[in-house]
Amino acid sequence: MNPTLLILGFLVVVALAFDFLNGLHDAANSIATIVSTRVLSARWAVLWAAFFNFIAFMFFGTGVAKMVGSGIIDPHIVSDRLIFGALGGAISWNLLTWWAGIPSSSSHALIGGLVGAAIAKVGGIGAIQWAGLSKTAAAIVVSPTLGFFLALLLVLIVSWTFLKSSPFFADRVFRKLQFISAAAYSLGHGGNDAQKTMGIIAALLFAHGATNQAGHIPLWVILSCQTAMALGTLFGGWRIVHTMGSKITRLTPMQGFCAETGGAITLFFFTHLGIPVSTTHTITGAIVGVGASRRVSAVRWGVAKDIVVAWIVTLPAAALTAAGFYYLGFWMK
Repeated sequence: MNPTLLILGFLVVVALAFDFLNGLHDAANSIATIVSTRVLSARWAVLWAAFFNFIAFMFFGTGVAKMVGSGIIDPHIVSDRLIFGALGGAISWNLLTWWAGIPSSSSHALIGGLVGAAIAKVGGIGAIQWAGLSKTAAAIVVSPTLGFFLALLLVLIVSWTFLKSSPFFADRVFRKLQFISAAAYSLGHGGNDAQKTMGIIAALLFAHGATNQAGHIPLWVILSCQTAMALGTLFGGWRIVHTMGSKITRLTPMQGFCAETGGAITLFFFTHLGIPVSTTHTITGAIVGVGASRRVSAVRWGVAKDIVVAWIVTLPAAALTAAGFYYLGFWMK
């Protein structure tokens, strides 16, 4: 068999493995609130989230995939070796943070990996598409901030709406509504995150001449990536569920609904714009928002601070690791 095709197949499998790990790593983002409020057990929550992760492609376009595949670095410099470096850096960082139970961003690990491998290849920053990278970098700040304020606003609206209702009645209502909010967040998660791997595979196909247009996403790529992410979610990320669902702040079903809804709206917004964002950043901002709505001391700011530090470190750490993997891939073109 043609060695070039073997390498292409190998890298597609690695990209899908990253998507699987992304689902594994970020499963907690979709299910942490509904598990911590005890509306669903972890087993049923991952099934619920995985289903909506998979069908997300039916609701969103491929703008995020096009951004990752052709809007972060110049698609004409993409090679097998570059993608090997980018995926190696991103996967290594994801495994490290998953093992440590730190909800870092798989998305920004991948973006950092692309940038680091591109810099290693051209020996500078000339191949970086600054317009796309700046939008993605800005989302590091904007997405959790928007999630924070939307969740906070929703808590205020809901609190006034149910002011005269008994706690038992409100709890019963929001236990049902949380099924909808968790489904919406899982749709947003699948719609934004799975597209990042689609973009990587599309860039590979373009580099090999399998597609004539940078950013074109074949249907088999879409279905493969959605399936890989859904399977990753099925296996779950229980260590990170504990951090997201209980260490930052304790949640009631009403607060869980507000956090998930605020996070889902944020993800829908950025996915519509075609900007890759971190589901981890988004749901963390929303959870902090509902915690702060009670009182500032309700949020365990030390845990939140550690998470923010992980966010800041992710891009450069993944970039440096990816550069190392690029040099290790000397046997590739």
